[in-house]
Amino acid sequence: MRTAIPEKLLTIAAEIKEHGSSNLTRLTVLKKWFECPHRLSSFAIFIAKRASGKKGKTTGEAARLFRNARVLFKGVNVFSPKVPKKQAEKLHESLQAFQNEYKRLRWGTARIIKNHNLFLIEEGLRIYLWHSNVSQEGYRLTVKYCENYDPSYGNSLNGPSAAKIHDIVRFMFTVEALEDIETQR
Repeated sequence: MRTAIPEKLLTIAAEIKEHGSSNLTRLTVLKKWFECPHRLSSFAIFIAKRASGKKGKTTGEAARLFRNARVLFKGVNVFSPKVPKKQAEKLHESLQAFQNEYKRLRWGTARIIKNHNLFLIEEGLRIYLWHSNVSQEGYRLTVKYCENYDPSYGNSLNGPSAAKIHDIVRFMFTVEALEDIETQR
């Protein structure tokens, strides 16, 4: 079913290009979009699959985890994902163990993330496996995917965030078009 939410995201991307940045909370419009059944699980796999393709310069355990993720997602249709549960759980466990370092801070404990793309794969699998009906998780994943640090703006939607928002909008348009086709049957 067609919604106005992709256009709202395009407005955010335009704001980034015009003003240099936008507040992360502007992405909350996505919570409503994720309320429709199956959208969140598709989105989680979409983000995880994209992140698995952006290995960069990694070696050792990180490279092995990227290979395992690419094998798991090979041939998976992000618009109707069917990821083998046992393999997904095993990979999620390995990803979590790989980045299982925490630092005590004054106000609490923070997890140390050394490879952001591996973290996105982990989060995508976590949502797909256990939280595919919690729309707030989709918002949180989107923030983690789009957020960018720039010394001029801090952590916000800026620079490369606009291109990531456009990727999400293309995904949303496809999902909505497929839903319309399914409804017409």
